[in-house]
Order: sequence, then C-alpha cells, then structure tokens
Amino acid sequence: MKTVIIEDEKHAAESLMNVLKETEEDIEVTALISSVKDGIEYFSKPFKTDIILCDVQLPDGLSFEIFNRVSIDSPVIFITAYNAFVLRAFDYNGIDYLLKPVTSQDITKAFQKYKLLEQHFSSANKSLNGLLEYMNLKKRTRLIVKKGIENISLKLEDIVLFFTENKVAYVIDKNKKKYISYKNLTELESELDTSEFFRANRKYIININYVKGYKTFEKVKLLVELTVPDIEHPVIISQETAADFRKWMSEA
Repeated sequence: MKTVIIEDEKHAAESLMNVLKETEEDIEVTALISSVKDGIEYFSKPFKTDIILCDVQLPDGLSFEIFNRVSIDSPVIFITAYNAFVLRAFDYNGIDYLLKPVTSQDITKAFQKYKLLEQHFSSANKSLNGLLEYMNLKKRTRLIVKKGIENISLKLEDIVLFFTENKVAYVIDKNKKKYISYKNLTELESELDTSEFFRANRKYIININYVKGYKTFEKVKLLVELTVPDIEHPVIISQETAADFRKWMSEA
C-alpha cells in the first residue's frame, strides 16, 4: 500500500513511520511532505498513492489548501493535535481523524476501517469515490450566535459576512443585524464550507452568495461589492490573495 505522509515535525514524522512499520507490513511510504508548497508541487505531478496520512497545520498554512489547489482522489487519515478541524477534514477525502500523540492501536483501527470500507465498495463494483462519498459528513448549516443575553441559531445561508473588531468576532446577516460569534475567525475558517465562504483578509470572511462583484482598488488590490446595501464594511482583497479570490469566484 503506497502511502504519503504530510507532516512538518521531523520527530512526529519519524514516530508515525515507526508506528506504521509496527502495524502494517505492506506499507510503502513513497513521499514525506512538510509544507503546503511542497504538497502542491508533489501532487501536481503524476502520482500513485493509496492513502495519505496528513497533519492539518503546516508551517505555511493548513494542509486543506493542498486539496483546494490540486485534484487528489486518495483517501486521507488526518492526524493533528487539535480537534477544531474535524468537520472540515471530511470535506477533503477524510476517512478518519486522529489526535496526536498517535498510538499503534489508532493506526491499526484507521487502516482496518479503510480496508473494510474498500472491500465493501469493491464487492459492490463501486469505485473509491463511493467510499469517499459514503464517509462524507453532512455540512454545517447553522451557527449559534449571541445577541444580548439571547443565543440564536442563525442559518449560514443568511450570513453576509464575519468580521473582527477589538478581538471580538461579529456576524452580520442579510437583514443587516449584528451578532457576536462564540468563535474567532480562524476557528470559523476551519469549519466553514470553503466553496461558500472566503477569508478575504485578517478582518473579514465573506459569503459568496452576497458578493455582487469586485473592482480594482489602489491598482493591485480588489474592492468587493456586496449585494446587501449600506453595510459599512469595505472588504478589500490584498494583492497576495487576489488570485485565490478570483479563482474562488470563478469556480462557484
């Protein structure tokens, strides 16, 4: 079984490889990747991988960006020190989510799950895509927010944008009502559907369903125009993020 490991910490990668040797005799580690950049480069070329073991937080960003940038059909076992990314992980071919430190029992159970599910779909003459679709969790549709002393279940489809101010995260809905979010923008970014929501900059996450368009701003930046009028929040896309924003808009 050809396996790729995506892990930036040398000690963690070596420990994982030792656990694999102890638990899986037919494992061949074909690549050890330590950054988003290297992952994009590796998977942009022809490759043969049966399964990927993947950390979430890498030095240059979240590993999810690799899957956003290149097409990867291989199932993924995510291994991380944080449980905040669990929902988002299953949007990227995730079939299991393990918390560090990983034990041999954790790996054995994860690979048993993969093999059993693969056998099930193979016997039914279904491709590995069927396995991935089967394991895909229902996406979040609501968010609990606060207004005064009241907790409100707000539909994500009604949220125009998230923004942060004085270290507090806020939500504005389509009726221009403002709420307080229990989660900061980094936590929200890891849980939201990236096809619908985009981290425009440090201050804003925007919903594509309320983006009317955009125009050039200060020659190299972009100014986003929202469909909901009179929201006094100018959303500016930096030069570094502009290409990703255009791609996000064009693929919606």
